[in-house]
Amino acid sequence: MSNSQLFSSYQLGNITLKNRVVMAPMTRSRALQDNAPSELNALYYAQRAGAGLIITEGAAPSPNGLGYPRIPGIFNKIQIEGWKLVTDAVHKEGAKIFIQLMHTGRVGHQFNLPEGAEVVGPTAQPVSGEMYTDSQGPQEHTTPRKMTKEDISQAVEEFARAAKNSIQAGFDGVEIHGANGYLIEQFINPNINDRDDEYGGSVENRSRFVLEVAEAVVKAIGKERTGIRLSPYGVFNDTGAFAEVDETFEYLAEKLNELGLVYIHIVDHSAMGAPEVPAALKEKIRKIFKGAYILSGGYDKERAEDDLKAGKGDLVAFGRPFIANPDFVERMQTGAELSEADQNTFYTPGKEGYIDYPAVNGEFLELKK
Repeated sequence: MSNSQLFSSYQLGNITLKNRVVMAPMTRSRALQDNAPSELNALYYAQRAGAGLIITEGAAPSPNGLGYPRIPGIFNKIQIEGWKLVTDAVHKEGAKIFIQLMHTGRVGHQFNLPEGAEVVGPTAQPVSGEMYTDSQGPQEHTTPRKMTKEDISQAVEEFARAAKNSIQAGFDGVEIHGANGYLIEQFINPNINDRDDEYGGSVENRSRFVLEVAEAVVKAIGKERTGIRLSPYGVFNDTGAFAEVDETFEYLAEKLNELGLVYIHIVDHSAMGAPEVPAALKEKIRKIFKGAYILSGGYDKERAEDDLKAGKGDLVAFGRPFIANPDFVERMQTGAELSEADQNTFYTPGKEGYIDYPAVNGEFLELKK
């Protein structure tokens, strides 16, 4: 393995990763009590700590951000204590871990939110289609309340506070979720953002919210602990390409580079049927942004090695293979066959389809006490 890039160590800001394999953030809907992780979640992540860097599923920075059933938060003491179980377990297995801060914005349903919380977004237009709720099954998305400037300022503060909570919970850093049609991308994308104030219209205005969030998080915890995920050309949650898409993401790369973020993580869901992110745009972002660049999107070991050797990125994120293969990194190293994940249990509560996939030797990892 001496000529392998994928399995070589990497310096990410102030931390050393044991390899360049990243476990991508994946919603699993297992925060069963108070939207807080438990030992169940700690075991799930510890089982997958062969990765150099784990990025958790999206955790809401506020009650308003909990649009899906059973997703975790990072805005109160119970949740901070729950996440401590996760970070302790992962660190004992020798991996580093960032939490993804995800505010769902208008993508949600009132039935999924705690009392007093509401569905909000940059627009009053609802998302098309339905949202699953535990209490009433599939429902049309709740029509969001259009955020005021005061709401926007509060959301920026919530991200900063959530970042501080994350460090308190033992995380090595945070990933701001600016992708997949959630709150931050709802501002970036003019197919959704219909505002006529300083947060809508031009590239600069539509980028204002994400840059304010990034700046606030950097001030709260430091640039070396702050990364971001972006999805140019994504189509999830009514986003889609738009006239100034390349210009927008090049502008964001420049501004995020000035802030000194530790990484940019680009989503390319073309392997799952979405439009491909053009190679030229990826190269442009890579050239503009001086921090680490995380590649993602249907990678296998061979393609990951090739793209790392070609300098297209510094780290490679893998998603679905980690679900059914807790020892995914070891399987890639040895060439062992990969197990297939059961899509029926991706988002169901409990252990099934979560911590009951065995390693290649048939064993299951137990938590180190």
